[in-house]
Amino acid sequence: MSMRKPRKDGRAFPPLDPVAANGLLDRRALLGRGIVIAGAVTTGASTALTSAAAEPLTNGPWSLAPGVPIPPYGQPSKFEQKVVRTLSNPKLEPRGSAARTPHHLLNGTITPNGLHFVIARGGETEIDPDKHRLVIHGLVKQPMVYTLDALHRYPMASRISFVECGGNSAPLYSKEPIQANVQALHGLCSCAEWTGVMLTTLLDEVGVDPKAKWFIAEGADLPTMNRSIPLAKAIDDAMIALYQNGERLNPANGYPMRLLLPGYEGNMNVKWLRRIKLVESPVMAINETKQYTILRPDGKAWQFFFPQEVKSFITHPSPGLNMQGPGFYEISGISFSGNGRISKVEVSADGGKSWAQAALQEPVLSKAFTRFRIPWNWDGGTAILQSRATDEAGNVQPSREAFIAERGPPRGTPNVAAFTMEHCNAITSWGINDKGEVSHVYA
Repeated sequence: MSMRKPRKDGRAFPPLDPVAANGLLDRRALLGRGIVIAGAVTTGASTALTSAAAEPLTNGPWSLAPGVPIPPYGQPSKFEQKVVRTLSNPKLEPRGSAARTPHHLLNGTITPNGLHFVIARGGETEIDPDKHRLVIHGLVKQPMVYTLDALHRYPMASRISFVECGGNSAPLYSKEPIQANVQALHGLCSCAEWTGVMLTTLLDEVGVDPKAKWFIAEGADLPTMNRSIPLAKAIDDAMIALYQNGERLNPANGYPMRLLLPGYEGNMNVKWLRRIKLVESPVMAINETKQYTILRPDGKAWQFFFPQEVKSFITHPSPGLNMQGPGFYEISGISFSGNGRISKVEVSADGGKSWAQAALQEPVLSKAFTRFRIPWNWDGGTAILQSRATDEAGNVQPSREAFIAERGPPRGTPNVAAFTMEHCNAITSWGINDKGEVSHVYA
């Protein structure tokens, strides 16, 4: 069907004609606060809504008594208790831990601090900020030691940037599709506003020796996480982050200071940062030789493969968020690229046979989450939803088939991911049956 009535400003509403198979609609229908879609929904296309005349408004108990006092630090509503991270160490034992972001229960592009993903090999490290020090030394003219108070005297900068574990989405490399939700498959990535001191500000102060081409970043946690990083990245956009979404860093995300390398794989964004040493060449640490390398089918390995590739995945609908009857829905998800801005995201409802371009939520920032949205008129039949992102450098998210052709076949057992696989950015497919149930499938 189409809706072409003129608006109050005299212009026609965007059409509701399908622009790709299986009910995908023109993204322009979302303009004007979704007037077209909202009108279609309230005229009976969805059974989830009723008209105002059908059920008179009544006062609930919350309207009949005073509320509770406001606490010093606000917490989410008790009705949102399911919006939490999943833990690899649920018993909170003294060992390494990981926590995954529940993207399917969030919207927008910024991840709340308490839901930001975490990889902590030595557990959450508790550091006294008054005793913590950052040293910059090596191939510099004047080595310096910085306290947290001293860093607060330098000019501050803020930027919104995603951080993604190099092993995020590794379950897609399993021989069979693992039946899990977005959180389990893609929960090791998050996006926040980071505020701190640009690393170039401190390097200008210490004076860089012309022989320096790399720097070593080291954390103060028990494993003393360390990585070799090109000095060019420091000059480009590296930051000593002190704040996360406006407040001091979350302890699990590096309090009191961490390194932020926008677009680079997560382990290089060293948390609990205590040392930066300028050197001539990489030190070949375990985290850049045995780990965080990509083994090719020919036995060779990709090393020093830093930026996270262009990627996207649909969060709504997705496994666990089943369809509630035929009608109009908004397909929504997250896209990002370590090589810059997202230029477009395409969505398919027929397993990649046809594609429609989604609307990108503003602002579209470099090396940050960009949310995409597209209206969909689901007819109640089977469908396979996919998203495919392209970044401003022209990189296109590959199909799972193309990804495996490049990296080699899965090397794990059925239903078990090859978790040594890094940088998996293959297209994710959600299958929808005629009951509206959503599952992870390979297409």
